[in-house]
Amino acid sequence: MPEQGLTAREAAERLGVKPETLYAYVSRGLLSRTRRPGGPSRFLVAEVEALRARSRSGRRVLELPVESALTSVRDDGLFFRGEDVALLATTRAFEEVAQLLWTGAFGEVEGWEPDPAAVEVAAAAQTALPGGALPLDRLRVAAAALAALDPLRFQTSAAAVALTGRRLLAAMAASLAPHATLAQLTVRGKALRGSLAARVLAGLSGTEGVEVVNAALVLLADHELSVSTLAARMAASISADPYAVVCVGLSALGGPLHAVAALAAEDMLGEVGRSGAAAQVVGERLRRGDRLPGFGHRLHPAGDPRATVLLAAVRSAFPGTPGLEAAEAVLRVTGDRGLPPPNVDFALAALTAAAGLERGAGEAIFGIARCAGWLAHALEEYATPRPLYVAVPVAPER
Repeated sequence: MPEQGLTAREAAERLGVKPETLYAYVSRGLLSRTRRPGGPSRFLVAEVEALRARSRSGRRVLELPVESALTSVRDDGLFFRGEDVALLATTRAFEEVAQLLWTGAFGEVEGWEPDPAAVEVAAAAQTALPGGALPLDRLRVAAAALAALDPLRFQTSAAAVALTGRRLLAAMAASLAPHATLAQLTVRGKALRGSLAARVLAGLSGTEGVEVVNAALVLLADHELSVSTLAARMAASISADPYAVVCVGLSALGGPLHAVAALAAEDMLGEVGRSGAAAQVVGERLRRGDRLPGFGHRLHPAGDPRATVLLAAVRSAFPGTPGLEAAEAVLRVTGDRGLPPPNVDFALAALTAAAGLERGAGEAIFGIARCAGWLAHALEEYATPRPLYVAVPVAPER
């Protein structure tokens, strides 16, 4: 056996699973993989054999019987139902991609207008929050308030969930700034005028970069079984309504390693912008032993393809802006010292800084985007008439 380990095909054959399932094991932390720049993934023989032995003995650790047709994380990129996400981010509106995830076909952008009465209720609920509440906190409150308005929310047919998804996402985005006017936004071309991306941008105090926000929403719509997706999917497996599924997912976006790393990266770029000393800001975090926010990704050891696409869009839309310069300075420092490549959280922070969005905008974009993926996973669970349980080892009686 080659010293560098097993190929994906070899590892899948040893485990008796499909390649898609193999990568799902990686996302669930059951396997690790290495990958040299430009080369294929490799899997450690010892880890593969240990997983195979556990499976044969009946001992399972957080293994889930989940098969999904939605997202594939492969060496050559990220794919939604076989469609290259990097291409979708630059050619499709988020509304179209959300419906691709929900139905398997690109849907129309029309039909995503928010109900003014629902927006007002969701916005009013947010006024109870303390001043300076982050956008993600406001979205959590908005989703719960919108659920209470819908007496038919317990319908879980595919058509009903798609309708709920359109209304829920549109109202959540609009409730961030219910009285903002989209006419103030700079939109190149007509395709994204009045879009969900435009409402998100206006709600986060932005005026330019609708195309970049749309790309971010597309890139972040799903990413296999992340922690929040797993939580949302388990809720759906017991027939929780679509609003509850979204609320569970939003609640799971609370740790520094999932979505909110974008906020830490935003704060880091803010320090760099104020001090002009990227090396010192990065070095201080390393000296404290802190995780460098927005860098490295377990599923993308050679580099997060979503970050590559989003950073290119930010550079194109905001050349020479102070926020982009701060991001580029950090990238030069980390690149010179051979630190892990940036991930999508750093790219979101760069977008927030370059576009002058309010603090916490990155995690809010992440949350709204991922709502589409959570609902898609919920639809798969609604079609499976049994609860989803986590199998764990049972300790012997003593």
